[in-house]
Amino acid sequence: MRSKSSMALLAALGVLVLLGALAVPLPAHAAGPAPPPEVDAPLAPSCGSLLTMPRWSPYAVGIGIGVLSWLAFLLSNKPLGCSTAFARSAGLLERLARGATVDEKPYYQQFKPTIDWEWMLVLGLLVGAAAAALLSGQLAFHWVPPLWASRAGGSAVVRWLVALLGGMCIGFGSRWAGGCTSGHGISGTLQLAVSGWIAAAGFFVGGIATAMLLFHVILA
Repeated sequence: MRSKSSMALLAALGVLVLLGALAVPLPAHAAGPAPPPEVDAPLAPSCGSLLTMPRWSPYAVGIGIGVLSWLAFLLSNKPLGCSTAFARSAGLLERLARGATVDEKPYYQQFKPTIDWEWMLVLGLLVGAAAAALLSGQLAFHWVPPLWASRAGGSAVVRWLVALLGGMCIGFGSRWAGGCTSGHGISGTLQLAVSGWIAAAGFFVGGIATAMLLFHVILA
């Protein structure tokens, strides 16, 4: 009971620090040449209402994720994670076509294809992101993102095929590694797990290498 009280106190302190960090705007960068019109320009930070700010301070967001992780361990005794929810969703869809035979698969014997708290977390991420974009006036629909269009053309079919291939690679990698950027990069590193830190380093190295290969070699 004492340990839970201590964690609750830490969570409350973290929320206070978060609110204080939100009140501090990011330092303005030196003026430079304007980005080309076809590429999304970075949004200027704002100190307006929290619900209408185009972008929050990354320090405040990091603190908020940390507080959320504390609460996840305190209330559910489980780490934050997202990728398993997509695997469960695949199982739910497959169950519609094949029935209960899906539950006989070894993977789904360990991870039942049900709507659990992690599934609701992913749903909340989608709803929260859409609400934030709507309230801040940044909500826009693009079949082809401007940055991609400036490098690879405006074909929606090509863009969606590449996105599908990338999503398949991410899904395969997260299942192979037993976690994603949330499970390893957030929950693993905050527990000082060696696997989490190795995975986090791999995220950055792989992401940078892929971006360099795609935009500076393939699409150059």
